[in-house]
Amino acid sequence: MVTISEKRLVIACGGTGGHLFPGIAVAEAWTREGGDVLLLISEKQIDALATEGYEHLRFEKMPSIAMPGLFSLKMPGFLFSFVRSLGACRRLLKKFRADAVLGMGGFTSAAPLAAGRMAGLPTFIHESNSIPGKANRLNARFARSVLVGFASCGPLFGTSRRVEVVGTPLRPSLVNRPTREESLARFGLDPGKKTVMVMGGSQGARRVNELVAASLSSLAEAGLQMLHISGPSDYELVKPAYDALPAAGVLRDFCSEIQYAYAAADLAVCRSGASTLTELGYYEIPSVLIPYPFSAEDHQTSNARIFSDPGAAVLWPQGELNEKNFSDKIIELIHDEEQLEKMRASAARLAVPDASARVCEVIAASLA
Repeated sequence: MVTISEKRLVIACGGTGGHLFPGIAVAEAWTREGGDVLLLISEKQIDALATEGYEHLRFEKMPSIAMPGLFSLKMPGFLFSFVRSLGACRRLLKKFRADAVLGMGGFTSAAPLAAGRMAGLPTFIHESNSIPGKANRLNARFARSVLVGFASCGPLFGTSRRVEVVGTPLRPSLVNRPTREESLARFGLDPGKKTVMVMGGSQGARRVNELVAASLSSLAEAGLQMLHISGPSDYELVKPAYDALPAAGVLRDFCSEIQYAYAAADLAVCRSGASTLTELGYYEIPSVLIPYPFSAEDHQTSNARIFSDPGAAVLWPQGELNEKNFSDKIIELIHDEEQLEKMRASAARLAVPDASARVCEVIAASLA
């Protein structure tokens, strides 16, 4: 690797877990090589929760708003906020003596990248999804290079952009896999039962949480136990179902030590954000992917197909699911050990465990 020692990197990564966790992963890899990092995050609750346990890293909160339509009445407010953030970022980069800027996606990245470009610094964006959103299409204008998680995404940025396929960084806490036995014990789960891990995600997973809550009795009767991470916003919605049936499993609003949840899982049920897929591949977990149907350009369905086409996952469109067929399909799948084994092997082949190092190498090469 090109030397990183004493080089200063700013990473803009707030807004969702899909931006934040890969940003933290790159920060950890950069600091291990002797560099210094400042992470810019949003003021959202998910950012506050996700940064717990990383006190050794430097975080700076910055306000951000999503870009409205070009002719929206909200556009003047967006432009005012952007200009204000741009000024703050220029001062921050100068104070930090930044050598490079990396944006992990979303409009939180736009002002730092623009400020970095204005300061003459090497600037980079990372796109985890298979289809770039409008934020990263804008961010690419301020970037020297575009780093992508999936090779199929690169051409969508156009032929004028330098694109590097690096994978999606895996957060460091997941690298060392705990044992299944240790993980089940950590949650008080029965090692004699199959475990279905459900991840509601940081946003947009209410229907998944509703389906699981409504199916809880059927799933428990089939001998399954749930490890359900609902997300903070849906916890109270799902809690009554688990209160009424304590033997069905464990409900958490958030899980800061997600490695134990992954290690305990025989099957995962979740959305298909790019970071989630990266982690499922690394842990070789068979999965049921229910793409968020309102994601920008339906990119979650495109993401899911990268796993479902080679057989690492099954893709179930949300609109085709109801409380009855959902539980029936879960029960049938989790008891088909032959299919699960094929899914595990396919998931392992899709894993990119060194993505953080790849990102750091590309950035460091620009500073040589």
